[in-house]
Amino acid sequence: MEILSTIFTTLLVQPLANGLAIFIKIFGGNLGLAIITFTIFLRLLLNPLTKPYMESMKKIRELNPQLDKIKKKYKGDKVKLAQAQADLYKQKGVNPSAGCIPYIIQIVILIAFFRMFTMTLSGDGAIEESFNQLLYSPLYFSPEATINTTFLGIDLTQPNTFTVAFLPFALPGIILILAALAQLVSSKIMAPAVQAEGEAAKKTKEIGDDMQATMQKSMVYTFPLFTIIFGMRFPAGLALYWMVISAFQAYQQYRTTGWGGMKPWLIRLGLLKSDNSKVSRKKQRGKKTNVKKSK
Repeated sequence: MEILSTIFTTLLVQPLANGLAIFIKIFGGNLGLAIITFTIFLRLLLNPLTKPYMESMKKIRELNPQLDKIKKKYKGDKVKLAQAQADLYKQKGVNPSAGCIPYIIQIVILIAFFRMFTMTLSGDGAIEESFNQLLYSPLYFSPEATINTTFLGIDLTQPNTFTVAFLPFALPGIILILAALAQLVSSKIMAPAVQAEGEAAKKTKEIGDDMQATMQKSMVYTFPLFTIIFGMRFPAGLALYWMVISAFQAYQQYRTTGWGGMKPWLIRLGLLKSDNSKVSRKKQRGKKTNVKKSK
């Protein structure tokens, strides 16, 4: 186990620590700005992996009507159903398992960040000395160097929580709340595919389909909740990383597939106009045009 931990630290934790150290020095020792910019840099670096996944999700969503027909046709035969779905994906050039790779990488990097922050921010000694234990010699912090761990009044070495006098427990801070919201928005933008699967599950009345759709819907809300619950135990620097990565993912998802499941919420808030109103306006314009022509 120790050997695996050493390999993980050498291959992933150390490179991340050195990369973060470069950004810390660029921003004059400001840890908060370094985490934000380094996270965006990493996301851009992984874009060749995440972009195909986003496009694959868009194609799968476009195939939902055909998938619904296949589920109706083979609702009593799981083998033929699976084969028909696989044939459709192959015909359209879609790989439904493509999403596993970027998410696995994202989780591995999150674990590496957690390990790095545990080794550097949670120690009893000076942060600069803790960082030096992971850095390559050219990037060592000098004895005079100082890392500013306070960002917008928040100590990134401590959990992002606050207490209220009349409550016996701590409450999540602004960074944790924003991280959970960013993850919720990202999940909701992907929601149309989940909703379509839920409708198909109701039509086919297959227990497996219904359970899968229910789990996917619940994850939209449970993952942000877990972000808050578990994030209250870790340094705020890790929460800041998760907030930025989730926000960037939501932005990428929006650029690829549009607002998706966020659209109904935005319409209720008056930030977007519904498709029905657009259709009605087009009809009214058409009527006016026809009236003018008749005159």
